[in-house]
Amino acid sequence: MPSLTRVEATARGALITVESYQVDLDLTGPGERFRSTTTIRFRATPGAETFVELRPAVLESVSLNGQRLDPAALAGNRLPLTGLAAENTLTVEAEMAYSNTGEGLHRFVDPADGETYLYAMSFLDEAQGIFAAFDQPDLKAPVTLSVTAPPEWTVAANGAVADTPRPGRWEFAPTRPLATYFVSLIAGPWHVRRDIHDGIPLGFYCRRSLAPHLDADLDEIRTVTGQCFDRFHQLFAERYPFGKYDQAFVPEFNAGAMENPGLVTFRDDYLFRSAVTDTQRELRATTIAHEMAHQWFGDLVTMRWWDDLWLNESFAEYLGTRVTAEATRFGQAWTTFALRRKGWGYAADQRPSTHPVAPEEVADAAEGLLNFDGISYAKGASVLRQLVAWLGDDAFLAGLNAHFAKHRFGNATLADLLESLAGASGRELTDWAQRWLRRPQVNTLRTEATVDADGRWTEVAVRQTAVPGHPVLRPHRIGVGRYSPTGEAHRLEVDLDPDADGGRTVLPELAGLPADALLLPNDGDLTFAKIRLDPASAAMVPTLLPGLADPLARALLWREALDAATDGERPVSGLVELVGAALPAETEVIITEDVLTIGRDLVDRYLEPLAREAALLRIAGACGTLLAGAPAGGSLQLAAARGLIGATTDTGLLAGWLAGEGVPEGLAVDTELRWALLRRLVVLGAAGEPEIAAEAAADQSATGAERAAGCRAARPDAEAKRVAWEIVVSNTELSNRMVEATAEGFWQPEQVGLTAGYVERYFADMPAAARLRTQWVADRVAALAFPRYAVAQPTRELAAALLERDDLTPGLRRRVVDLDDDLRRALVARTAVAAAGA
Repeated sequence: MPSLTRVEATARGALITVESYQVDLDLTGPGERFRSTTTIRFRATPGAETFVELRPAVLESVSLNGQRLDPAALAGNRLPLTGLAAENTLTVEAEMAYSNTGEGLHRFVDPADGETYLYAMSFLDEAQGIFAAFDQPDLKAPVTLSVTAPPEWTVAANGAVADTPRPGRWEFAPTRPLATYFVSLIAGPWHVRRDIHDGIPLGFYCRRSLAPHLDADLDEIRTVTGQCFDRFHQLFAERYPFGKYDQAFVPEFNAGAMENPGLVTFRDDYLFRSAVTDTQRELRATTIAHEMAHQWFGDLVTMRWWDDLWLNESFAEYLGTRVTAEATRFGQAWTTFALRRKGWGYAADQRPSTHPVAPEEVADAAEGLLNFDGISYAKGASVLRQLVAWLGDDAFLAGLNAHFAKHRFGNATLADLLESLAGASGRELTDWAQRWLRRPQVNTLRTEATVDADGRWTEVAVRQTAVPGHPVLRPHRIGVGRYSPTGEAHRLEVDLDPDADGGRTVLPELAGLPADALLLPNDGDLTFAKIRLDPASAAMVPTLLPGLADPLARALLWREALDAATDGERPVSGLVELVGAALPAETEVIITEDVLTIGRDLVDRYLEPLAREAALLRIAGACGTLLAGAPAGGSLQLAAARGLIGATTDTGLLAGWLAGEGVPEGLAVDTELRWALLRRLVVLGAAGEPEIAAEAAADQSATGAERAAGCRAARPDAEAKRVAWEIVVSNTELSNRMVEATAEGFWQPEQVGLTAGYVERYFADMPAAARLRTQWVADRVAALAFPRYAVAQPTRELAAALLERDDLTPGLRRRVVDLDDDLRRALVARTAVAAAGA
């Protein structure tokens, strides 16, 4: 079915104004379908023609201004509407299909108790799978929803319940004007807890089998929600404008969460059924804050078209992190952002598919979905943080409040926002926006220092560089930190102005000072730029890093080391040595987790088998040392244990822990840790189907089924790989999560020989597989199923041949382009190691 183009959306937006939607859903029927009746009232240019979108299983009847239209006129997802009047009423009756992809109206049967749950996910253009819609973000209108469902169910939606005229019937109050992609509901035997904060009614929903986990964490979730509301109300002149605020934790959700006004939906993995680290709790808090920020950026003021996606996501990312750090107990949220979120942004911005934060053109909605990446989220948020440093917080917030006041319940563009910010700050932002928002790729900031015979700096400078294909240099306001061997810290604020100094900024304040300090560019992490240390500073890192007091500074130094290894500027073996030297002294959980995760990925892809084996032994040793010294029962102990499980090849230790033997004091071998232990044993060939089946029988939950699917795909067995591959490339009966779990488990670095035959099959099978599924799921599966450990030139040749085809979906093309670039980097690193060894 064709994706709506910007040209079509602009033309339709000029012709019509939607006044209201009335949607009536009947969810009582048996089978895989539900009934949908939609009445749309809209104004139009008299005599004009346009189309409305819907994707029915059966289109039963259509009437426009009292005249019957032929349902057979539906072409794909578009129903033509001709001869429009000034005032129009369109009524559409249809049978619609439930989905198992996390989009549209998703239907889930809980394996734990057999109960059925429904939730609506209308993003990005999935509303038309639920009701007839003019499905574009700038045609906002109030929505009045009515639902018929089994009387014993609970139903919630964007608006508050206005009436329940009889058992099994829910009628909701009209909403404020909404973009169609925000329309949502949940229906089923939901477990619910209610509260009120500052006059705002709150609801917290989950399926019944997860009720103990919601109840266990309700105080924390409720506290974070209230703290975030309080802080947003301090920052913004406009109070939360959508009445009630429900948060529903729903199964098999694709995203982390969705900002539907009045009914935010979250993936129910955020209800923890086993011990978790504080990083995971912080992620839940930042997600709550992120979705709350959307109530202003995205919901109150909505982008006009998907080219301004960043007006939603970059702002929510920035404000979500900021408010979490300022208002909740997770005061180190910017440290997490520096290491994890910006790492995602840096990686995306260096790939062949890089794009501007605010692209000039997004041709259609499908292309818009491709841009939900580390650029639109993390880079955009980093750019905003830099803008705050440059304009000042007061001017920035004044500009935002002016923007809300001018465009409330409407739509806005980048130009509209810049106008509000310029008016509040008195600064002209056109050139800033061109460099930061309209140009892709990332700059690198390097410290350069010369030292005299007395050991004092004669000159210190920061040099800014850009890659040849994207030569733009940008203004940066940064900190340059000096860290003495004892850890004493001093920070100098510096403005980098490439128009004035050509990209090399001398720091005269440091001339003549003793050169016994480590120089850290971008100290405080105020800008979006990769950093590289001067040689003397780099030499100090292994000694200085373990005792450095500031966790953000430690995170930046780790990020620098990880980036240098990723770029092939330093060997991965050196990174492994740094892990061995510094990680056992680490006290910040997020640093521990991300260094182990990213470092392990580099080891698995950048090192040949023998070197990989030695590196894993070193990492496992570091994890063991950290584990031995970590407080019992704490986050750091759990992070160290997970790192050890992932790196070790000691099947005796793994099997012993699984049996409850030799477990460190305070470490709970609970459901999730049992699955992690079993998964590693399966990969190493020390456990198989009997053990997987036994564990699945003990954990008869949806998550347990996903864990079992991943374990089955990870078995070092030819038949297991055959079955798993068929699921990945052809099964549409299993849910999105089950297919993704299978794809994620398939490739293992220990099984390169076993899976060698599937490398060619990926490039042969994936084009057809991508067309079987919705774009979101297909793109996710294509990435997970890519042969990422087949680091060899023939793999790249197969990728190149695939990319010559003209029948690839845009999502598959982008995934293969980017993942092939990852292979290129890994091959460069392996070649460099081989050359050094020769």
